[in-house]
Amino acid sequence: MSEEKQPQTTQFGFVSVIGAPNAGKSTLMNQMVGAKISIVSPKAQTTRTRVMGITINDFAGHHTQIAFVDTPGIFKPKKRRLDKAIVAAAWEGVIDSDAILFIVDTSLKSPLHWNEDILEGLRSQNLGKKKVTLVLNKVDMINPEKLFKISAGFNDVFDFDATFMISAEKDRGVEDVLNHYTKLLPEGPFMYPEDEMTDMPSRLMAAEITREQVFRKLHDELPYNMAVDTEEWEERADGSVEVSQVIYVTRDAHKPIVLGKGGQKIKAMGKAARLEMEQIFDRPFHVKLFVKVREQWDEDPEHYRIWGLDPNQK
Repeated sequence: MSEEKQPQTTQFGFVSVIGAPNAGKSTLMNQMVGAKISIVSPKAQTTRTRVMGITINDFAGHHTQIAFVDTPGIFKPKKRRLDKAIVAAAWEGVIDSDAILFIVDTSLKSPLHWNEDILEGLRSQNLGKKKVTLVLNKVDMINPEKLFKISAGFNDVFDFDATFMISAEKDRGVEDVLNHYTKLLPEGPFMYPEDEMTDMPSRLMAAEITREQVFRKLHDELPYNMAVDTEEWEERADGSVEVSQVIYVTRDAHKPIVLGKGGQKIKAMGKAARLEMEQIFDRPFHVKLFVKVREQWDEDPEHYRIWGLDPNQK
C-alpha cells in the first residue's frame, strides 16, 4: 500500500516595491509576474496607484505565492494634492507589506543622493523585523567598479538584508530576486486563486493601458498632468469588449496635441491600446477614445477613489 502524499506547505506574503521615479519598479514587477501588469513609460511618475502583481514560485523546497505591490515612485511632493496622495500611497504600501524591495537606478550620476529621501523615510518608519532588500537595477549600463562602490555606499547607510544586481529590462538577475522572496515570506495559505495575476479591476487596467500609450505616442509634448478614465465597458455577445475612454487634459491647447493632425495621433493611440488590451485580456477589443478638457480634474475626489488614493492629504 502506497504512502499517502502529504500536502505541500505553502507560503504567502506581500512585497512592497519602492524606489524613485523611473527606477524600474514596473518593469521588474512585470518580469517577476511574467505578464504586463503595471504600465511602463520613460516619463517619470507614471504609476499613480498601487498595482498588485501576483505570482507563484517554487524554489529549494518552498512553494510560495508572492503579491508584489508596485507602488508609485517616491519623490518630494510639491503642493499638488495629487502628488501628496501618490507619495502617501507608496508609504502605506511599505507599512502594509511583509517585506520591502528597494530598487535603485544605478545609471544615475549619484544614485545615493537621488535616494536620500527614501532612505530617510525607511529609517523613520516602524519596520520592526520587516526586511528591506536592495536591488540595484540597470547594472548593464555601468562598469563593475562603480557598481560595487554604489552597493557599498547604500549598505553603509542602511541595514539591508540582501543586495541584488540586476537588469530588469533585460531580465538579468530577476530570477534570483524572485527566489529570494520565495524563501523569505512566512508560511500560510495562498490568498488569491492560483491563476490570478493582479487584483486590478479590468476597467482601471484598460485605462492604464491607454494612459501608457498616450505617454509613449506623445513623449514630451503632453504634460504629466493628464488622466484616462474608462467610462463604458460593454461585454458583447461574440465575446469581445467595447471600451469607451476619455483622455482628460487640463488646457484647451493640449487637446489638439492629443488628437493630432486629422485625428491621426489619437487613432494611433487607440490602435496601440487595443492591441495591448487584446494581448493582456486574451479577447477582441473595440476601443473608442475621446478628449475632454477639465482644468482641475486632479481635484476631483472620484479620480482618487478609482486609483485607491486618499484625496485628503495635507
